[in-house]
Amino acid sequence: MALRRILKDGDETLRKVSRPVETIDARTLQLLDDMADTMYDAHGIGLAAPQVGVLKRIFVVDAGDGSGLFEFINPFFLRKEGAQVGQEGCLSIPGRYGEVERPAVVEIQAQDRYGQTFTLQGEGLMAVVLSHEYDHLEGILFKDKARGPLVEG
Repeated sequence: MALRRILKDGDETLRKVSRPVETIDARTLQLLDDMADTMYDAHGIGLAAPQVGVLKRIFVVDAGDGSGLFEFINPFFLRKEGAQVGQEGCLSIPGRYGEVERPAVVEIQAQDRYGQTFTLQGEGLMAVVLSHEYDHLEGILFKDKARGPLVEG
């Protein structure tokens, strides 16, 4: 188990747009493994590569709904529908929360660790997590979309 340091709000890396993954190699697989270990250790439900200082279009998600860990390489949205508003937090902004509007349903396409393309539909919490992690790849933090000031929690 290799844990990586999670960057905190204020680090310039979190504001940069991530680059596509050109080749899925041993370093990519190690990054995926380290990100999952780091996310679970921090009791998170999602973690994007920029949060551990790597500007690659990669994130991992485990929404805690029993469906397990999903790894996303070069993800993009095929569809976003509806709206939902809920309280969000972020491992890069610990202890602070805010109300954010997200799509109610999303459909996302990505590659897995084997280079295979897959599509996943997410509703409710999964739609929120996918949208939140995707934003990290674009240099966007949830506080940028929060309705009003963040609260301590």
